[in-house]
Amino acid sequence: MSCLHKRPKRTKSQELAFQEQVRRVAQENGKRLGLEGDADLQFLLIGGELVKIRSSSWKKSRFFKLQEDCKTFWHESQKVFKRNQTFSIDDIDSVRKGRQSEGLNKHTDSRVEEQCFSIIFKGRKKNLDLMAASGGEAKQWVNGIEKIITNMSNLSRQQKSEHWIINCMRKADKNEDNQMTLKELKHFLRQINVEVDDTYAEEIFKKCDKSNSGALEGSEIKHFYDLLTHREEIDVIYGKYAETEGQMSATDLLNFLLNEQREQVSTEYAEQLIEKYEVDGTAKQKKRMTKDGFLMYLHQEEGSIFNPAHKHVYQDMHQPLNHYYISSSHNTYLMEDQLKGPSSIEAYIKALMKSCRCVELDCWDGANGEPVIYHGYTLTSRVLFRDVIKAIKDYAFRTSEYPVVLSLENHCSVDQQKLMAHHLIAILGEALVTKPLGDTMPANFPSPEDLKGKFLIKGKRLNKLDAAFNNNNTVEDETVSEEDEAADCKENGQKPKPKKSKIKLAKQLSDIVIYCKSVHFNGFEHAKDNQAFYEMSSFKESKAFTLADTSGTAYIHHNMDKLSRIYPAGSRTDSSNYNPVPMWNVGCQIVALNFQTPSKEMHLNQGRFLPNGVSGYILKPEFLRSLSSQFDPTTLTKGPWLQRKTFHVMVISAQQLPKINKDKHRSIVDPLVRVELYGVPADNASKETHYIDNNGFNPMWNERFQFNIQVPELAMVRFVVEDYDSTSQNDLIGQYCLPLTSVQNGYRHVPLLTKRGDVICSAGLFVHLMLIDAP
Repeated sequence: MSCLHKRPKRTKSQELAFQEQVRRVAQENGKRLGLEGDADLQFLLIGGELVKIRSSSWKKSRFFKLQEDCKTFWHESQKVFKRNQTFSIDDIDSVRKGRQSEGLNKHTDSRVEEQCFSIIFKGRKKNLDLMAASGGEAKQWVNGIEKIITNMSNLSRQQKSEHWIINCMRKADKNEDNQMTLKELKHFLRQINVEVDDTYAEEIFKKCDKSNSGALEGSEIKHFYDLLTHREEIDVIYGKYAETEGQMSATDLLNFLLNEQREQVSTEYAEQLIEKYEVDGTAKQKKRMTKDGFLMYLHQEEGSIFNPAHKHVYQDMHQPLNHYYISSSHNTYLMEDQLKGPSSIEAYIKALMKSCRCVELDCWDGANGEPVIYHGYTLTSRVLFRDVIKAIKDYAFRTSEYPVVLSLENHCSVDQQKLMAHHLIAILGEALVTKPLGDTMPANFPSPEDLKGKFLIKGKRLNKLDAAFNNNNTVEDETVSEEDEAADCKENGQKPKPKKSKIKLAKQLSDIVIYCKSVHFNGFEHAKDNQAFYEMSSFKESKAFTLADTSGTAYIHHNMDKLSRIYPAGSRTDSSNYNPVPMWNVGCQIVALNFQTPSKEMHLNQGRFLPNGVSGYILKPEFLRSLSSQFDPTTLTKGPWLQRKTFHVMVISAQQLPKINKDKHRSIVDPLVRVELYGVPADNASKETHYIDNNGFNPMWNERFQFNIQVPELAMVRFVVEDYDSTSQNDLIGQYCLPLTSVQNGYRHVPLLTKRGDVICSAGLFVHLMLIDAP
């Protein structure tokens, strides 16, 4: 097995000493993760041969092992310039046991099911499809990786930060002698994204090199670590409230919680925090909190910007379905653009695992009589309808138990429609809603609670729903109009069909459309007089935005008893997204976005559905549900929605921002922070800090901003950290978005997410927030 980098030749005794050091480092890291002595972890650290599978003919044996940092996997590669490859635990989205990826399903035999597993990566990195020598070994690989992922995610931000810094130190120790020379120290500082001039680096080095040996070791490295991670801003806050022999008593902590955090809590709660987070046993006995315990508290969910009470389902889930915003995807089958990008079952799995509750299926006639899904009239690849339904069945309720809507764009012949209906009924079974709930014809939607674990089909229906309650279930006309989004954009020079064309509809497929019957929109008055509650329309973004601008109140009233689905314009061939906020402002429930496209719009969507247990359902504000409401987001007449607030934001500091250009050894970020507000037009605003030269490790701004909010129940705040560039567009470092109603006041840490919405483990912002009634 070749090594990660060339090491100087060692004598036998040096090699034994080195191996002992590697074992000790792995032991330390395992202990830090709470996996000391764990058999599955030891199995991964030893490593073993696995068969990497790319196709039916490409199956190669490769050696894989977990490195001693307990965070990085190393594996052999036959590439000329990349003989060894690594990936981090942070890059892994999930591990799937068995043949649960498209590749393994296609390229392996069902007899090796137990030996197979897949590593699914975040973003667009390809899955790693692997086969072990036995089912037992496959199980150990999966168990071991899952344990590390779980335990890593359970570490506090402070622990993740320590883990990250210590492992960066290990990497900087080039000759692996457990000492740090001045040259290695400079290399380490660049690794952690901080540029210091040589004089300052030498100053720190001399301060820590008590032995004058020219290298730091043991307690000297610990001293250097303490100097490096010292947080001046925390000292100031802690010093102000630590009035009991230099420490915080429960009363001191309570004063901090009441005055700074604006939390209505008791002394008992303060004592609970001390018990939970204080690291010093003596202080804990005296019911006091040291600075280390205080920092630990600030790094936990109690000290986060996001209200921990909103982490779980806390809203009323017994209201009619149309009273909720529903997390929704457009062209769900696409991994990339909508002209020639790949269609994949994986795209459905990823959307569902993000609690998307409405997925789209564009269905067309396929070979051998089997319907397929792809973007019609384009070069996108195709997947079998049957395989998509199987994947949806398997993954629909893993992150949320609330109902999933399958939005059908049906372009199939009658025979293949019958097969679609057969697959839906056979695969989804009792989870598929095939008749209205209850024994009488409903007058309103059931609730998300009533529909837990259920699938609803959205599509065309040949007759009224009450036909399901009488024996006369015949239809006079077997055709329905085919206006849909596919008609909006026909590519490759194909002549578009007329929008009012007709399609024959199979009765079997029509009969399973219950609460989401697709109908053409002919105006709000027509809908009010003629449409049943279960008859819903889809709106292209341009049409929807025009209606929101010109008839906001009418649109809101339409959405009080019916569902509306909004979808991106067909001209968005790059699968870009529109701003969903104006659509939520007028009460539209199914605001469908391209989940595969990382963008500001997807950040807003992720933020909107962050509360309520990430269930994919958010209860709309009362003024978007009450029939007496005359709310219009553009004019803002007086009403219960007008709750004027002032939002004070102080951007204090950031910690351990990632490098943007990792290929450039000396590249250091110049960070700035922008605070953005989204909501009704009057509330949209953006303010940013100055940028800081060459410091991504611990930049400090201490800049204050003030925002005036008119309708806080619809407002969202987004924090954006960028790398300033005077010659080109700034690069995104990280971002975080959440509703203003879920923000906690006071000194708070803000986690940072990548452009794709994944957590950046050790990075974060430190801010002070105050949302108060406007004078």
